[in-house]
Amino acid sequence: MTTYPNDVRVVYKMHPLPMHPNAMPAAQAALAANAQGKFLSMNEKLLASSASLSRDKYIQFATDLGLDVKRFTSEIDANAYKKIIDEETQEVMKVGATGTPASFINGRFVSGAAPYDTFKKLVDEEIAKATK
Repeated sequence: MTTYPNDVRVVYKMHPLPMHPNAMPAAQAALAANAQGKFLSMNEKLLASSASLSRDKYIQFATDLGLDVKRFTSEIDANAYKKIIDEETQEVMKVGATGTPASFINGRFVSGAAPYDTFKKLVDEEIAKATK
């Protein structure tokens, strides 16, 4: 986003893998934070702590981010975002993403965690196509 502030749009879709017991709760926490305008900040905290996630951590992150913690916990306890998460999971699986992370640049699939240069090359190619 820093390199291409006017040319790139990032869209996140939830795809919690069932073999990861904390993936669904983390997705719920991310969307509960999103409802309060703090998706990116929560996402960063979740990714940085992915090896040791727990309900207590989600609540601590919500507190650290200045969220309405009562609303946040109420939403995650009620599985308020499960339907959205399930729909997004189906959507990404239909386009070929079977694992995470998965990225698409104008429909071009990048599987797994790729270095910045991989993304930059694809974005540059797509921008060149669009400006011809």
